[in-house]
Order: sequence, then C-alpha cells, then structure tokens
Amino acid sequence: MGKKFNELNSDHKKFIADQKMFFVGTAAKGGRVNISPKGVDSFRVINSNRVVWLNLTGSGNETAAHLALNNRMTIMFCAFEGKPLILRLYGQAKIYHPRDKEFDEYISLFDKTPGTRQIIVMDVDLVQNSCGFGVPLMEYKEDRSLITDWVIKRGDNGLKEYWKEKNQNSIDGFETHILNN
Repeated sequence: MGKKFNELNSDHKKFIADQKMFFVGTAAKGGRVNISPKGVDSFRVINSNRVVWLNLTGSGNETAAHLALNNRMTIMFCAFEGKPLILRLYGQAKIYHPRDKEFDEYISLFDKTPGTRQIIVMDVDLVQNSCGFGVPLMEYKEDRSLITDWVIKRGDNGLKEYWKEKNQNSIDGFETHILNN
C-alpha cells in the first residue's frame, strides 16, 4: 500500500494544502524524541524538495533544540477528513530566527502571525505515503485563537521574557539558541 517518492508530486502538494494540521518529529543523538502537532496557516511547499513552516511560540522549543544538534526531521500529515492517507516527508532541516537574513527570505510567504519565533526550512529527500485506514474521521471546526490572543496580550517584551524563561532549553537541557547564536 505505501509508496516512496524522491520528491513531492502535484497530488502530494494538493493533499498538504488541504490539511489543517501536521506533526513534526525530531530527535537529538541522545535524550527524548519529540513529536509536535502544528496548526494555523503555517506550512508552505516551496518546490518538490523544499518545504518551510513557521514555528510559533509554545510551552517548549524542542524542535529548535534538536535541530541545533541534529538536522534530521520528519513531517507527517494525516487525512482526518475524506479519503484516508498518511503522508510523511523526511529530510534535513535548518532553523532561522528573526535575526537571520534567511528568515526575511521566507517570512513573506506567510500572513503576519503573532508569536512567530522561528522559520524552519526542510530539504525533502524522501516522501512516503501509506493507507491511513486506522486514522479516525474527524470534522474540522475552526482554528483556535488562544495562541494569538495570548501573544497579543503579552506584547513583544512579554513574549521575549517568556522565551527567556521557557524557550531557551529543551526538556533534556539542550540549547535552542532562541535569544542568541
């Protein structure tokens, strides 16, 4: 049932565009494996072998810490509506902060999104699909506004203070480099 591809084809790109959420998996050489659900309008396909997404402020910053140590990443999309399908993208990723010139190259692909802390660019070297028969059917209702409301209430200074307090290290103590190189 599952197939492997060297790049994203037009069907994959359409499927990705239709999804309301995705999951990101990263791991350092040691420590815990991290899997993070992502939502909002935060994912773009650049071409058949490159994708980019906004990493929004959260309670942790595991993805950034892991990518600083090991650049491999897996992104997974699941069809919760319509025809069943799971699509995984495997590759190497690079993280960019607002202080990096590359950040400016990609941020224009997105609407202004309060709480954006990094942009992650992944070069895709393998695309794999599988049936998704075991994924439940779920109906999309709406995006939550909680993160946006929370970030706006905190303001820029409050957000940077939160990053300082909660986003500088992973749960395993790895640095995220959110506030420094």
